[in-house]
Amino acid sequence: MMNRSAILSGIATLSVLLGETSSRAIAQVSHENMQPPGQTEEFQRIDQPLWVKGAVTAGGLGLIGLEVWWFLLSAPKSHKAATRGGVREGVEVEPGE
Repeated sequence: MMNRSAILSGIATLSVLLGETSSRAIAQVSHENMQPPGQTEEFQRIDQPLWVKGAVTAGGLGLIGLEVWWFLLSAPKSHKAATRGGVREGVEVEPGE
């Protein structure tokens, strides 16, 4: 019986080989004739109201600020270990102590 690593490496090798052969066939398909008639190749501009632009910008900046606060500014609570009867127990310590 084969071990797990040999089986997994065989599956990984087979998937890489199949992925290589299928990507070459897809890359050779011509996309020139796939465009619906009447459409141009250029993007069309869609004007958004100013309040929508402001709301999206404010929401994005708010989320960035929340991430900065969460990962950089919020301090984890410290716990001081105390020994009681030969067993260590965690005791919460307030910041500044």
